[in-house]
Amino acid sequence: MNTELFREKMARGERVVFGSQEHLQMSRFSEKARKITFKINRKYASAQKIRKLFSKLTEQKTDESFRLFPPFYTDCGKNISVGKNVFINSGCCFQDQGGIEIGDGTFIGQQVVITTINHDFTPKKRGDMFPRAVKIGKGVWIGANVTICPGVVIGDNAVIAAGAVVTKNVEADSVVAGVPARKIKNIFKEKDA
Repeated sequence: MNTELFREKMARGERVVFGSQEHLQMSRFSEKARKITFKINRKYASAQKIRKLFSKLTEQKTDESFRLFPPFYTDCGKNISVGKNVFINSGCCFQDQGGIEIGDGTFIGQQVVITTINHDFTPKKRGDMFPRAVKIGKGVWIGANVTICPGVVIGDNAVIAAGAVVTKNVEADSVVAGVPARKIKNIFKEKDA
């Protein structure tokens, strides 16, 4: 199974049965991701070198404006897409099998966890997984130590307060905080200030 077929399968959100072709492909991608993230994390690298390694990790061109501060961890890598002027701070951990889309101008704080897989609740089928993409709009600011759960869509310009656990979609131009995250206010537009 090639990368494109894998992405298509994950986008459908269908059950991934433990030991299936899709599951085995996840394992192969995981091996490759560990090798590349080790290169990103093991010693100093220029921004250009990090972009090159990130492009190799995702098998997609990374814009010159992309910035990443290591360490960075992912257990797949092939289902992450990032826009222009995206910044990912140190210590982030992405579980991207289900798909992670990050819009232009988004800032992601330290130690952010983004998950896109849920396991079956039935003990005998616990190895089976359900992929659900996470979509992050443009101009989003995600604070430190945030956890974003599978299937969440974050609207443009939203702010996720530090330490929040995001289990539901976030409206554009809003601020959410807490566990689970709840809307606490709207963002004032520059013309309103």
